Parts: sequence; C-alpha cells; structure tokens
Amino acid sequence: MIRKYYKFSMKRILITMICLIIIAFIPTPFYLYQPGPVEALEPIITVEGGHRDEKKGSFNLTTVLSIKAFNPYILAYGLIAPHTDIMKGDDVKGDLSDDEYTKLLNFMMKDSQQNALVAGFIEAGEQVDIAYHGIFVSGILPDSPAKKVLKVGDIITSIDGEKITEAPKFISYIEENKKIGDSATLTIERGGQELKENVEMITVDASTNRAGIGIVPEEEFTATVSKKVKINSEDIGGPSAGLMFSLEIYNQLTSADLTKGYKIAGTGTIDHNGNVGQIGGITHKVTAANEEGADIFFTPKDLTAIDTNEKDVLAEVKGNEYDLQVVPVASLEEAIDYLEDLEEKQ
Repeated sequence: MIRKYYKFSMKRILITMICLIIIAFIPTPFYLYQPGPVEALEPIITVEGGHRDEKKGSFNLTTVLSIKAFNPYILAYGLIAPHTDIMKGDDVKGDLSDDEYTKLLNFMMKDSQQNALVAGFIEAGEQVDIAYHGIFVSGILPDSPAKKVLKVGDIITSIDGEKITEAPKFISYIEENKKIGDSATLTIERGGQELKENVEMITVDASTNRAGIGIVPEEEFTATVSKKVKINSEDIGGPSAGLMFSLEIYNQLTSADLTKGYKIAGTGTIDHNGNVGQIGGITHKVTAANEEGADIFFTPKDLTAIDTNEKDVLAEVKGNEYDLQVVPVASLEEAIDYLEDLEEKQ
C-alpha cells in the first residue's frame, strides 16, 4: 500500500510540475507598468562650453518601466505588486504594428530633444535656426481612407505638388482648398523611397464640417543652435522628457545655478515655444521621484477640461504622503521663474 501511495504521489507531483511548466509558456497580451529609473541629466546632456561643474543640485528625468507579461506568472506578479498598472498591448499601441510603434517612439524622442534644444536656447537668448523637412505622420484615424495608403512614420513633403513642410501650413492648405470628398496627391518619403499617393478628404470636425485626411501631423525638423549639444538617450523613448531636457540645457547655458542644491525631477512634453504638454504614466513617475529622494517634482499644469496630470500627481502625493514639492507648470519660463525665486537649499 505504501509503495502504491508513493507511486501515486510521485505521479501527481510529476503531472503538477508539467502543468506548471506548460503554463509558463502560455503567452498573455498584457504589459505591466511600474515606476522606472530616475536619471540625472547632467551626465546625459553636454552643452559645448556649458556651466556644469559648479552646479550644486541636479535635474532628473523620470521614466516608466514597461514589462511584457510573457506568461501568467508575470501577470500574477503584476496583480499584487505595488504601484503597478496592467494594460493590454493593443491599448498601448492601438492598431500600430511593432515597426510603426517603434518609429513613432523614436520620432517622439528625437522631436522632444529638438524642441528642448529650441526652447532652452531661445530662453537663454541664444541663436536658433530651424529647417523643416516635412510632415511626420504620427497617427491615422481608423476610418480614414488614408489608412490604406499611409503608414505611421511616413513623411509628407508636398501636397498637390506644393511643397509644405510645416504642420499649420499643411492644415491651412487643406482648409482653404479642399472640401469633403475631394482628393489630394501627397508626396511621401518612406524608407528612403519617394512615393505619390492620392488621399480622399473626410470630415475631421463635425461641428464645423471641416475637411482633412484624418492624420495626426507632426513636424519633421532639424534645429541648428549656436553651440554643440550632445544628448545620450538611446534607452529612453517617447516625448515626456522634453521639459527636463530643456531645463538642463538652459542651466548649462547660463552661469547661475537653477538647481540651488535641490534634486529636481519632473516630466512633460515641450514644444518650440517652450509650452509644456500632458504625458502618460505620471503617477508612476512621481512615485519614482519620491522613492529616489527628489525635493521638487515638475508636472504639466492642467489647462483644459481633459487635462489630468496635475490632478493625478497631487492625488498620488497626498494619498501616499510623499515628501516632495509638486510644482505644476505650463511653460519652460514658468519653471525657470519658480526656480529663480527659490531659496538655496541649506
């Protein structure tokens, strides 16, 4: 009887182990999002002739850690891990292919760096020249006919034979020359090749009956500044480091120390004019800043009814009793003004 029971027990253990191994190879469509590393920007950004060694504090970018739930075990970990969000891959990438999503992230980081250069140098009173190369297609409406001929990552260089490389002019051309149902011929750069595609106009604003091709246009451009700037950010994707990039660039361009001995973290997009925009995953970023001992956290200010960054950060800090000062800003200038009025850290 003992031998039979032993054989039965071993058989049951073996079956259980096989099942556990099989489960480890069952894929899931989910990703885990958690507070990521906080990285000091002074080692990442170098401005030619910049003031670096005399800075007492630091500017730091915050990140979100993305973990693919390759199997149910990782997913189960996400269910119990603190400060963790679980999202389907489709909710993150939408209907973009992996290649399109990668191109979009790479463009957003490049665009973020270029905008940070422009904003930081202009704020410091330095010379900036901008060369526009075309309209980067960063999104396409699912029901747009453009979906059949355009891809995220395409660069539109002309419309109906007219070279237009700035987004406002591109939009204005369509508004002034096209109505719903009309078509336009686009010249496109894709993978080193030049293509010509016809695209039908659709309704992009029902309240005004405005026509468009149903894309999210961004400007592909290069900024030439008066001093060489090196940014090492190979492992960082997306646009949310723009504000902190511009603050570090500005701080190296000027002799005064904006940090004043504080560890300053934050997030937010930046545009040519230094305007700060909303970003995703902000509760993870303020959590990371708190865990790394930041004194100050810059967050995009809520300016419209759909903006939530400021509210989300304040709720996260209050709910978890984080020990850091939250500073909502709408522009690079506001962030600089706040820091200039700040007392030196004792």
